[in-house]
Amino acid sequence: MSEERSKRTMETSGGKKITVEIKRFENEKASLFDLGHPLLNSIADSFVKAAGVGALQAVSREAYFTVVDGAGSDSNENTGSKKHRFPNLRGESSKSLEALVKNTGKESLQWGLAAGLYSGITYGMKEARGGAHDWRNSVVAGALTGAAVAMTTSERTSHEQVVQSALTGAAISAAANLLSSVF
Repeated sequence: MSEERSKRTMETSGGKKITVEIKRFENEKASLFDLGHPLLNSIADSFVKAAGVGALQAVSREAYFTVVDGAGSDSNENTGSKKHRFPNLRGESSKSLEALVKNTGKESLQWGLAAGLYSGITYGMKEARGGAHDWRNSVVAGALTGAAVAMTTSERTSHEQVVQSALTGAAISAAANLLSSVF
């Protein structure tokens, strides 16, 4: 009986240690990397996390289109005149898999660069403004990131598209910053 009790005590204390470690990690907002400077840590951490999200988004989008096409429905009926983002990903050839990997890498790089840029600008603004982190930092970072993303997504980006993306980035970033204090 005492052996069973000590076994339960050991499991409980081990479980508590794990939950304490998880809570400590969450509270400290620990970075995945330690590159020697908080700016570099923030940029690298944001890049890796967003790149992962971008890769998942690209693969899941392609999986959706593959399932829709495989079900025999015409994708033009469901999505209007929109075409697949990756038009050369059809069939079961190794070329199709190669295109999927290449385009997923490109998409994850774009997501990672946008997040890293935003994180770096936000950190720089915070340091430049004496530690103040408010909606102004978010607006500037969102606008610059939106403009940069617009300039990198296409070879023929007009200045109207750059301004539109900058305004959209600023608005989304400001809204996220303001709503984060509510929730």
